[in-house]
Amino acid sequence: MANSKFEYVKQFEQPDSLLPNTWIVVRIDGRGFTKFSAKHGFEKPNDKRALELMNAAARAVMAELPDITIAYGVSDEYSFVCHKTCALFERRSSKLVSTIVSTFTAYYVHFWPTYFPESPLSPPLPSFDGRAVCYPTVQNLRDYMSWRQVDCHINNLYNTTFWALIQLGGMDGTEAEKTLKVSFVAVVPGAIDLMRNEQGTYSADKNEILFSKFSINYNNEPEMFKKGSVVFRDYELVEPGTHNASMDADNLAEPIQQSKTQSENDRKRRAKARIVVEHLDIIKDDFWDRRPWLLSNKPGKVPKEP
Repeated sequence: MANSKFEYVKQFEQPDSLLPNTWIVVRIDGRGFTKFSAKHGFEKPNDKRALELMNAAARAVMAELPDITIAYGVSDEYSFVCHKTCALFERRSSKLVSTIVSTFTAYYVHFWPTYFPESPLSPPLPSFDGRAVCYPTVQNLRDYMSWRQVDCHINNLYNTTFWALIQLGGMDGTEAEKTLKVSFVAVVPGAIDLMRNEQGTYSADKNEILFSKFSINYNNEPEMFKKGSVVFRDYELVEPGTHNASMDADNLAEPIQQSKTQSENDRKRRAKARIVVEHLDIIKDDFWDRRPWLLSNKPGKVPKEP
């Protein structure tokens, strides 16, 4: 770019590089999606088409950006995780967030006709906001992911019961909300049980309402609704205990510096890997132990063809 007398305005730009050697999580959320979903007739409590559309957009983002190691989505939100060694856009927060948000939104609109062919988009169009947060340790990162999955379970159990009371029980929203008394405790394997407040009801109460009143066994609900969606690159699973990626990743005060050739080769291998969407428990160790590449950032073995 040629120099000019106007170039001084560059001095007003502020550096916004994220902390080095930390996990980066870019979390995006739908903006005004309550009205948007009502406008397009999303099914309650869950619309399978809408969730699969979110998953399709997330897969496309990961295909475009091999630096993303794993993503987790529920409802109208998605969290994209970049490894501690990520140097994409020199770790500038504004560039990372704007690229992920805009790419996700573009693919969401692009895939919309596939999942909602009978409901063409019109203003207000879908949009998303985003933010980047740094987590210094693997435990911090896993706790963040666990938090989102626990939140998925809590909200889904509540919403499933709430809408059953309305759709099957003939209540209006106020009556259903009063019955549930808003707060309740979710019992999630691997998570800390929460205390019930004075007017709250336990998750067991929600399950009892569903089963006794409507013959709905919550355990039989689709895993995507209960656990959310996990998006990652698919390599051969390893036996638990054969590789402690968490320790390897956390014991390094300074990340190992790879040559440009090594980094580019790893990037190419990640770009060629199959990206899958699963609905799994990411709170327990087994998920991470069997997929050490998620924490080590080293591509695994490509699964053999069946």
